[in-house]
Order: sequence, then C-alpha cells, then structure tokens
Amino acid sequence: MSRRPAHHLLPLLHRRHLHRSVRLPYTSVPIPPDAIPSTSIPSSPSPPPLHPAHWLPSYSPTSSPLPPFTASHLRAAVSSLAASLLALPDPDPDPVPALHAHSFPTLLAVSPLASIELLSLLRPKPFLGLAVFSFRRTLSPPPTLPEFALAISLASRARDPTAAANIFTDASSAYCPDLALYNALMSAYMHSGLVNRCIEAFHALQRDPRCGPPSADSYNILIALFGRSLLVDHMEATLQSLDASGQCRTVGTYNAIIAGYLTAWMWDRMEAVFNEMMSGQVNPDTTTHLLMLRGYAHAGKIYKMEQAYERAREHAGKVDVVHIRAMLCAYCKFEHVDRIQKIEKLLQKLRPDDYRPWLNVLLIRVYAKEGLVEGMERRITEALERNTTVSTTQVMRSVITSYFESDAVDRLAHFVRQAEEAGWKLCRSLYHCKMVMYGKHHRLAEMHGVLDEMEHFRFDRTKKTFWIMHKAYRNCGMNTEADTVLGMMWKHGFGAPSDLFVQ
Repeated sequence: MSRRPAHHLLPLLHRRHLHRSVRLPYTSVPIPPDAIPSTSIPSSPSPPPLHPAHWLPSYSPTSSPLPPFTASHLRAAVSSLAASLLALPDPDPDPVPALHAHSFPTLLAVSPLASIELLSLLRPKPFLGLAVFSFRRTLSPPPTLPEFALAISLASRARDPTAAANIFTDASSAYCPDLALYNALMSAYMHSGLVNRCIEAFHALQRDPRCGPPSADSYNILIALFGRSLLVDHMEATLQSLDASGQCRTVGTYNAIIAGYLTAWMWDRMEAVFNEMMSGQVNPDTTTHLLMLRGYAHAGKIYKMEQAYERAREHAGKVDVVHIRAMLCAYCKFEHVDRIQKIEKLLQKLRPDDYRPWLNVLLIRVYAKEGLVEGMERRITEALERNTTVSTTQVMRSVITSYFESDAVDRLAHFVRQAEEAGWKLCRSLYHCKMVMYGKHHRLAEMHGVLDEMEHFRFDRTKKTFWIMHKAYRNCGMNTEADTVLGMMWKHGFGAPSDLFVQ
C-alpha cells in the first residue's frame, strides 16, 4: 500500500520543531487513560469514580468528599437519569424536560460530579450529551475543567471539531487550561482527521508554560493521528520524539504504533513492535491482542491470528463481533485446515442483527469451494431473504462449479432462476454449465431451452455454445443433429472444434 504524500506537513513540522524534546517543570494533572482502541483513536478522559476515597481534588475543588451513602444514592440517581435520556426518541430529542423531571439541578447542587458522571454515560449519543452540557452551563456552579474536557470528547464523537474548539476556548477563558483539556482537543481533531489542526494544538501545548511538557498521552494521540493518515514516517519520528523527551512508552504508545502499521498493511513492522513490547516492561492489554488479531487476519497468518484470539479471550473473556467478522473473513479468503468447522463455531457467536451482506457472500463462496452444497444453499437462501445482491462473477462461477462437481443439474437450474429474479450478476458460464449438464443427462429439449434463456438475457451464442451442443448430440448418438450444429458453426464463422476430424 502506498503512503499518502505529506509534503505539505513538512514545513510545519520543521518550523515548530516537533521532533525536539522540550524540558519544562512538570505539573501533576489528571490526564485521560492512554489506551488506544482498535480504531487507533485514544479514549476520552474518564470521569473519576463516584466514591469518596478516590475523588481527586481537581474534580471537586470547593466541596468536601461525600459520605458513601450519599455517593451511592447520587450514582443511582444519575444512572436513572442517563437511562431516561438515552431512551428518548431520535434524532434530536430535547433533554430539558427529563433533566428537570429527575431533579438534575438538585443533583448538581449536591456535587459537580453528578454532571461528570452523566456526561460520561451519554457517550453513546454524543449529540444528546452536548445538548445536556449546554443546559448544564446555565446552572450553578459553573462547569469544571473535567466537564469541559468531557464535552470536548462528546464533540469529538459527534465529529464536530468546530464545537470542540469552541468549548476549548470557553474553558480557557474561565480556567487555566490543563493537560487533559489539550489532549481532549487533540483527540477531537484526530477523530476528524484534521492533521494540521492537531499538530497546532500540540505545539500550543508545548508553548503553554501552565501545563508542563506534553505527556505520553499527547504523543500517543499524535502517533495515532499519523498512523490513521498513513503518514508512517511522521508516526515513527513522533515516537522518537517521545523517547527523546525522557518519558516512558505506555501500552497506548505501542497500541498506536501497531495500529498505524496495521493501517498501512506493514505486517512485519507491526509484528516487530509487538515482539519488542513482549520482551520489554510494558505488558500488552486486550486492545493490543485485538489489533494483532486483526493484523494477522488481514495478512492471512491464520495460526498467529488464532493465538491472538486466545490471548484476547484470556484478557477480556470474549472477543467483540467486529473481530469475529475479521476472523471469518480470513478463514474465507485463506485456505486452512478445518476452516469450515472453525467458521461454523464462530458463526454461533453472531446474533441475527450482526448479519453483513459482504460476509454472507464470502461464506457462499467458501462453502462452494469446499463442495458443501447444502451449506452453500443455506447461505444463498439467507442472502435472498435479506435482499443481498451478488455482483461478482467469481462468486457465481464458484457456485456453478460446486453444482457441476456434485452433478446437481436441477439444483443448478433452480439457482439460476433465483439469481435471475433477484438481479444477481449473470454470466454466460451459468447457461453453458446448464447446457453441459443437460446434455450429460441426455435432456436435450431442456438444453435447447437454455438457448432461449440466453437470448432473453442478451447473451450471444459463441463457439463454445455450439461446441457444447455438438458434443451433446454426438454423445447421444444423434449424428445428423450434430452435423447440423457443425454447419451452423461454419455459418456463423466459428469453424469446427479443434478436436473434430471431418472426413
């Protein structure tokens, strides 16, 4: 895979001295977790747990810790409010009535942590979360920095970098921006693929003496950005900058690098980074093993893919549907021992809602290649029921080859009718195969009927069409009809079959 040109970034990188280490006094501030998910996008800042023993002063600077009894009731009330908001009908619900109905202003008066917890629970619906934050800003006390950081992460999920930048500006006007706020803004730009803006935010963080030098998370976001953009050289240079800064690599660093090489289809470098990680002091997490699973699946390294699958199961207990599909795709595309049994086992983990047309088409082809007509027909029936359209000649030829090898002419005829009615990709090979099989069974009248079907779907008769008919008549001992077909071949300018001897 070729890399995307990045000449327009080079002046910016050199001018800003991105790859030089900056040493400033470090200030301890809360930062978002550095886990990079399988999409190579860093996660947004997580709220502090609603437990008094774990609350940080930066999250509630003016209030004393709540008793455990109050904290548990506050969490329950916020969870109930979040469930009600998430149940509102789409696409653009008004959250204000539900907020008043669940006494959100009162919960906020108990502790500002109610807002942080609520915003974090609304991540599945970022637009709704932004609407809640807009209402929250009308209440007292004013939003804290962690609330602004969560709001930026919601704007990032909503793919609204403009809103993220506006929230960052408002937060910087009200408070002294911290490292978490800058990281949230960089993540928002990275989600939207705004390379230059993300780099500018990184340099703004470097210039801001109030925040200290960029953290490993800041570099991780930049590494993930370059990896997603196929700017592998810049990704590797940023990794060198992280090492030069004196900060240690984290699991998020390795995950971002692995994800970058995976995106660029650079399997050897991906595996080298993983081996370096295994031999070092940073232990891989579930995300690491899932990234390696996906990389090995794309590379066709089935045995290593299965090892990564087992390691991911040990860490997380199960593997998500996205990576199950990646494994199914690998089994369909690459031959492997007992692959059908392994495919059947993985299919049991999918729900009806997990159906994907492209995966069903791959399953049709792999069952056809394995000569499993019943399994192939089950997938064909499912595709027809779900209005899936096959648009590739290769899949259709695999199906007819399976029917031909099984000598199932009636099943083939039924499949062709279904394909014609469903609008699937038709080819002349479908009809030639029917003619050969009808001729083999001496069903010459039906063989002639195939010619009418070809004419109906505008497939011209070729030399092979006449040759199939000639051979069928010869095998049935009908030499007169065979000679007539031979004459038609001459008439249409095709000549005689190369293996035919004419006396």
